[in-house]
Amino acid sequence: MKSIRQNFGFLHKAGILMPISSLPSPYGIGTFGRGAYDFVDFLSETRQSCWQVLPLNPTSYGDSPYQSPASGAGNPYFIDPELLVKQKLLTREELSKYRAPWATGRVDYGWLFERRYEMLRLAYSRFDTADRAFRAFCRKQADWLEDYALFMALKVHYGYRPWTEWADDHRDYVIARLCKQEFAGEMGFWRWVQYEFTRQWDAVRRYAHEKGITVIGDLPIYVAHDSVDVWRDTAQFELDGNYAPVNVAGCPPDGFSPDGQRWGNPLYRWSQMEADGFAWWIRRIRRCFDLYDILRIDHFRGFASYFAIPACDQHAHRGVWQPAPGTRLFDTVEAAIPKTRIIAEDLGFITPDVRELLAHTAFPGMKVLQFAFYEEDSEFLPRTYESDNFVVYAGSHDSDCVKTWLANLEGEAKERMKAEMPHTRGQSRVWDVIEFGMRSRANLAIVPLQDYLELTNDEGRMNTPAVAEGNWTWRVSPRYRTRRLESKITDMTVRTKRASKRS
Repeated sequence: MKSIRQNFGFLHKAGILMPISSLPSPYGIGTFGRGAYDFVDFLSETRQSCWQVLPLNPTSYGDSPYQSPASGAGNPYFIDPELLVKQKLLTREELSKYRAPWATGRVDYGWLFERRYEMLRLAYSRFDTADRAFRAFCRKQADWLEDYALFMALKVHYGYRPWTEWADDHRDYVIARLCKQEFAGEMGFWRWVQYEFTRQWDAVRRYAHEKGITVIGDLPIYVAHDSVDVWRDTAQFELDGNYAPVNVAGCPPDGFSPDGQRWGNPLYRWSQMEADGFAWWIRRIRRCFDLYDILRIDHFRGFASYFAIPACDQHAHRGVWQPAPGTRLFDTVEAAIPKTRIIAEDLGFITPDVRELLAHTAFPGMKVLQFAFYEEDSEFLPRTYESDNFVVYAGSHDSDCVKTWLANLEGEAKERMKAEMPHTRGQSRVWDVIEFGMRSRANLAIVPLQDYLELTNDEGRMNTPAVAEGNWTWRVSPRYRTRRLESKITDMTVRTKRASKRS
């Protein structure tokens, strides 16, 4: 079994959850520009050790980074326009056209789709494709980049329709590869987009490392049906003869969702994946560690057993649990990619097989404080933690903002909260929740920035599960960095003995 130090490389530290998309920027969405560097400085000044982000993958219909058209690729929207000016690929005058018409506020993905690609194509028209660094990148990343570039070129050719609606010669990946020359020009653009994304993100990550900040990324367990991942490897998924899913992913009905949740992702054909030595997963996880230092795996319980819903059903009532490879998968990954640093999102309907898998891997699990008061001696209460091999969260990207959660807490849960969680005079209850986690024995404590800012759901909620619209749009005010906030976070981090050394 791994020790905590082997898993993380540090002990008893703190970090902040802040998506790239939510950073301040005049271009409609957070980018790898000034806002990202300022946030690293903010983390350093407040003595944090970790920056947790949401998946960096491109988004598509629904705008969710957990339903990406390419699990190995980066989101083109995160490319910073001002850095392109420094490279002389855009002029300062041209930037005015691509500034968002609103000074602050939420992400408008429709506006981004119309404007950002136009800007990137203009920049690419001035880029020297003979650049040595670009060519080296294309060679090094060819195992995923070539198929991504072809997939996106075909997407453009078909007006962004799903790949299952393309002509037969292009729906079939093996045949489509023979058509690459026909789409060579468009493929060049998509290669450059990924090169520029990677170049800018690598620079941000290097700066974070210089400041002593470790970057935690996120791996969605499933991929979107309309993705290069499924198009390229149809044999790895439960598809019928027309490439339609046979069963889809989701979770069963519970107290929070009476109909359950139907996510719609195609399920893996685990027998085929295992016969291939889990090569698909090894490629995917190795790519993630090109981008992140530590990887949080979403819906970890789905690797022990997963909920399969017939694709024809619009709800989850007829779904059934099916076994997954569990230890066999992670033993194989560990052999191929030694010393992986992984956090397991072990939330939801947890059964003995999930606990056995977590114990076998020794991955740190998650404790969300918003779940701590709904039953006596809850496993989410800090006093019940049996080890420090956990990451404690005030909330997550899927939960209420703490301020709204507290306002809605009632009955026995509210009474337990009052009994279990001390109140610090002169401090709000939101900060009491934060301190409750920070004082726990958990190895790492993560707080969403929205909760440090004491935002409500209306102001700062990132995602509401099972609600299709209005998610993934929150952005922080450019004026979030105040001396008072930095002082309060620093004081909390120092008082709870989680402070990093000053860089």
